[in-house]
Amino acid sequence: MDSPLTALVINCTLKPSPSESSSDLLGSQILAALAQHGVVGETIRAVDHDILPGVLKDMGEGDAWPPLREKVLAADILVFVTPTWLGQHSSVAQRVLERLDAELGETDAVGRPILFDKVAIAGIVGNEDGAHHIAAILFQALDDVGFTIPAQGSVYWNGEAMQATDYKDLDETPQKVAEAMSTATANAAHLAALLKGRGYPAP
Repeated sequence: MDSPLTALVINCTLKPSPSESSSDLLGSQILAALAQHGVVGETIRAVDHDILPGVLKDMGEGDAWPPLREKVLAADILVFVTPTWLGQHSSVAQRVLERLDAELGETDAVGRPILFDKVAIAGIVGNEDGAHHIAAILFQALDDVGFTIPAQGSVYWNGEAMQATDYKDLDETPQKVAEAMSTATANAAHLAALLKGRGYPAP
């Protein structure tokens, strides 16, 4: 390939910068793991931007989504990270998913959905259950708008229920989380390289 693969981490924490965030930590770890496969990228914290409600690619004056959308379109890999609240993905994550809905009506120069040939993986953290449920929701939505999900493409940590320890409070990354991260990022980079070299056929 003439250019390196790129990744965009969208961190859907409820905490604005510069607050510490378990989601931010997990996203940065995933990005570092992707770098081991030659992927370069950046992170945005969605809550820092005024993403207006709606399902259009541009909701008009004051909408911060259009420049973020351009970053999504430019990246080969989307890393979608959310905390778990009440067993669900965050409201910020839902807002981002709703804005991605606009891509259902967008096609490229050969008539394919504009997000074809792009890969998405998920990162989920929380000191309660819900990670599998959230991954199912994220993957169905991301698949709907055109992303391809690699094998074992989620990385999650569930702390002990009804306790106060967060992912960012851990002294080290749990082995199972590290293993899941290694698998998800290797598969994402592999799949993204294949799709970048030879994408899905035109309709």
